[in-house]
Amino acid sequence: MKKIIIIGGSKGIGNAIVKTLLPSHKVINISRTKPDEAHENLTHYTCDVLQGDLPDIDEADGLVYCPGSINLKPINRLSTEDFKNDFEINVLGAVTAIQKYLPALKNGTNPSVVLFSTVASKLGMPFHASVAASKSAVEGLTKSLGAELAPTVRVNAIAPTVTDTDLASKLLRNDRMIENMKERHPLKKYLQPEEVAEMANFLLSDKAASLSGQIFEMDCGIVSFKI
Repeated sequence: MKKIIIIGGSKGIGNAIVKTLLPSHKVINISRTKPDEAHENLTHYTCDVLQGDLPDIDEADGLVYCPGSINLKPINRLSTEDFKNDFEINVLGAVTAIQKYLPALKNGTNPSVVLFSTVASKLGMPFHASVAASKSAVEGLTKSLGAELAPTVRVNAIAPTVTDTDLASKLLRNDRMIENMKERHPLKKYLQPEEVAEMANFLLSDKAASLSGQIFEMDCGIVSFKI
């Protein structure tokens, strides 16, 4: 049974990953709030990755870093603090977690790291300057670390489009916005967190043993197609 560390598994995509993994994995969740789930395979540590001391873990087979931000403003309303905060959440937090748990991963079996980007790193979208800049850094980190840590630790990232979570609630706050969001995507849908969790599960598994340094766009066609 693989042991997976999840940073930010109490809400949204992170919580969906916790629920997906729990039946067949030992899951160590690290987040500011405790997940609602109670399971014999779940261990929780209350910690803010940007401020608190991360718990010591001797061995792990996977690490998933889930914290993110959707800070959408025109460029003239984005402060340098906005850029710094988004970079800290999306990039420096991931770096902190990887540096902390790299020795544990090297003690694991076929270890894997999963990070998160966004379709906005590939598709230019108004008001996404700060989040797209930080998530683009995540993609660079993924490729660089994938090369550096090969062949011992695999590193990949998932770049989802809009996903039905609390973080994206402002983009899906009424029926009209929901329908418009569906229409923007060639597959006429947006993502559910469970779909993203299944991709994370795959990338953590031995079925993805040949994949590293890759960015997987779960885009419902919005980046890939022009229809």
